[in-house]
Amino acid sequence: MRQQIRGQTRNRAGRLGKNMGSQDKIAALAAEMPGARMQYGALCWRAGDDGVDILLITSRDTGRWIIPKGWPMTGLAPEAAAAQEAWEEAGVEGVMNPVCLGRYGYQKCLSVSAQVPCAVAVYGLQVVRLAEKFPEVKERTRQWFRQDIAATMVNEPDLASLIAGFVPPRQGRSAPISGEAVEDARRGGR
Repeated sequence: MRQQIRGQTRNRAGRLGKNMGSQDKIAALAAEMPGARMQYGALCWRAGDDGVDILLITSRDTGRWIIPKGWPMTGLAPEAAAAQEAWEEAGVEGVMNPVCLGRYGYQKCLSVSAQVPCAVAVYGLQVVRLAEKFPEVKERTRQWFRQDIAATMVNEPDLASLIAGFVPPRQGRSAPISGEAVEDARRGGR
């Protein structure tokens, strides 16, 4: 398991994550959108009173509800880049799971007349603390939603499915990949 503190993701040996893991290669290769640019996002979550709560933030341009995400960063593994984005965009500090939960696509508006297709690989980030001061505090709103509500708040259908199907990892086990949760339950949770 990797631990993230203020955007710095370190493995148990204390080294910063740098190499793309097999899950990330799968997510990148699976991007079915021609010409899509890869981004990395964080599904920020906590245990709530009635299940899982998901933290959503507003986009800077349209104010729609999204998850923290951004471009690859030189020298950082995909999950470390997602953790850094969660810090910058939402002030999130927590524990990042290095297993890619899945991916979704969307059209990023670069200007009034230019868009680029993006494929976002998503990683689960258990929130330990929300900072009051963070780089984009004046540019975004953040809010906790119950998991079922959060899935209805986002515009991208594949992201909504990822949120709705998210299963927090059990202690000592990485989060299941799409579809794995059902099979895991059939095997008795092994």
